[in-house]
Amino acid sequence: MRKRTAGIAAAAVAVVVAAVALPLFQPWRLATDKVVDEAVPGAVPISTTSSSTTPPTVSVEPEQPTSQPRPRPKVLLTGKLITHEHRTSGTVAVLALPDGSRILRLENLDTSDGPDLKVWLSDAGVVPGRAGWHVFDDGKYRSLGSLKGNHGNQNYVIPRDLELGSFRSVAIWCDRFNVSFGAAALA
Repeated sequence: MRKRTAGIAAAAVAVVVAAVALPLFQPWRLATDKVVDEAVPGAVPISTTSSSTTPPTVSVEPEQPTSQPRPRPKVLLTGKLITHEHRTSGTVAVLALPDGSRILRLENLDTSDGPDLKVWLSDAGVVPGRAGWHVFDDGKYRSLGSLKGNHGNQNYVIPRDLELGSFRSVAIWCDRFNVSFGAAALA
């Protein structure tokens, strides 16, 4: 009888622990991926979709005036992501667009999926290893929104009123567990 009661109690505890832990930790996200591939705003994508096997041709008549080249985004700051809590790689760039707006661009991002991931600008310096996991919420930081995907190329709008001079880094931040998945120093 005691063994049966202990077994029922252990099963009840396991159910309660699973009911609390699964939504909190979301362990299935370690095996999920979301790929996002956004173009740089204002860039002209070069894409041809055709069922023809003949390459497309472009002809310009000599009498036609050529159009002016479109203004390109200006690179203000760049950085390379390093690993913190989870293996993370890719590059970051702060771009000034021709219309005067700014974006933070993540390129070739490769990190783990996780619960409640955000993209932060921070005044903290990037510290490699475990010592750098928790520094980004110690001072001034600004969330640019939720991470759109854990792989690919993504754009995040930087508010016009944000003064970039006080921010030194970008972090992929897990808000649920207050830890950096990866970060890049801006230079």
